[in-house]
Amino acid sequence: MNKKFPTLAIAVAAFCLASCHCDDDTSTTSKYITVATSIGQMTRTTTDANGNQEFAKDDQISIYAWTGNATAVPADFVVNNSINTYDGAKWTASPQMLWKDMETPHYFLGIYPNHAVTDFTADEYALDTEKQEASDLLVAVNTGIEGAGITATANPVSLMFNHVMSKLIVNLQFRNQWATTPTVASVTATAKKAATVNYVTATGTVVTVTGEQSDIVLPVTAANTCYTSIMVPQSDFRTINIVIDGKTYTFTHTEDIALESGKYTTVNLIVGRNEITLGSVSINNWQEGTNISGGEAQTDN
Repeated sequence: MNKKFPTLAIAVAAFCLASCHCDDDTSTTSKYITVATSIGQMTRTTTDANGNQEFAKDDQISIYAWTGNATAVPADFVVNNSINTYDGAKWTASPQMLWKDMETPHYFLGIYPNHAVTDFTADEYALDTEKQEASDLLVAVNTGIEGAGITATANPVSLMFNHVMSKLIVNLQFRNQWATTPTVASVTATAKKAATVNYVTATGTVVTVTGEQSDIVLPVTAANTCYTSIMVPQSDFRTINIVIDGKTYTFTHTEDIALESGKYTTVNLIVGRNEITLGSVSINNWQEGTNISGGEAQTDN
């Protein structure tokens, strides 16, 4: 679901255009750099009361712009991390963004939450499950048609923000061995939580997982029944641990479960007193998905 947001008035740039002929008057043209923002199909971590995607008051995005080549970020930026803050109605930029000139092609990168980048091909990322919104990295790149860039006449500059991390949703059901829904102490996923991000490839933003697997505690979405977290995209995730009444129930899938960039994976588990049965696994792009059935796990004690 796409939702357009208020046009982002970033700055006013006044350019003095001197004539090639000495007997002509000098003219000055004022030009706003404006950015029209939207979010892709995936729902942002923060939504309104109706579940619609929207930027919230005091949200901040970083914007970078450069010239030369779409996939080669120079040391000398046209715009270097202009922080734009949303007040609920409009965006205010600091510092202001100015076109280099009216003819040179520009390339644009937007990042939410605001983030100072020093290495655009290997920016370090670390998942913090206690800070879900901050971990939900959204990236917008606009390099024009076929990477040809955007000139100052192409206002507003369109920035479509897309989620580059993944999301894991674990739903729990319980067999009638329990008279009532048991109290779940924790749900963890054994996975990696570090990565590097390349913002300037020819095919879009690329996330490369790094580090070793560890037990990642999934925040509670609905007590005892649903646990959800932003995750680093990776292909070798298999294991989920559930702690109930001091007993650890371990589910290990027979195959790798893909956590894909820009998608969410749902794992539905049926928990019994002695084992966990897999209800289904689905991988969605926030709209459609497929189900994989089968598999079970048990506790060691």
